[in-house]
Amino acid sequence: MSNLEILKQAYQAFAEGNLAQVTANWAPDMVWDECTGFPYTKEDGIYTGAQDVTEGIFAKIPEYYDGFNIEVTDFVDGGDKIVMVGYYKGIWKATGKNFKANATHTWTFKNGKITNFFQAVDSAEIINPVQKAAAQQEMDAVI
Repeated sequence: MSNLEILKQAYQAFAEGNLAQVTANWAPDMVWDECTGFPYTKEDGIYTGAQDVTEGIFAKIPEYYDGFNIEVTDFVDGGDKIVMVGYYKGIWKATGKNFKANATHTWTFKNGKITNFFQAVDSAEIINPVQKAAAQQEMDAVI
């Protein structure tokens, strides 16, 4: 199975809530680099191994989000380095507002195992979503 196929299966498993399958192809010391813009992220955003990620990231999702999902629009397959391009969607519970935020994930593989995850996401759009119509009206008023 290719690294891209492993990754696609992991995203499908995440959508289904099957975290054991999500982490099945992780190296034991896999490093997860989470955006520090989220209130639940520890200081440097670095988590190591499946248990640390599950407790520090995955377990927090239902506490902070309703209907959280990842919409994958593309994969850029570089063999041992694969980039996911897409969006995070859902409701940020603190505001009760829907969001759709740009997100990319960079995954690094070694010998068929994931060794590193790097996240880039518009966390500001999640925490305080811009209401598109209101933002457009403000821009129109300036112009």
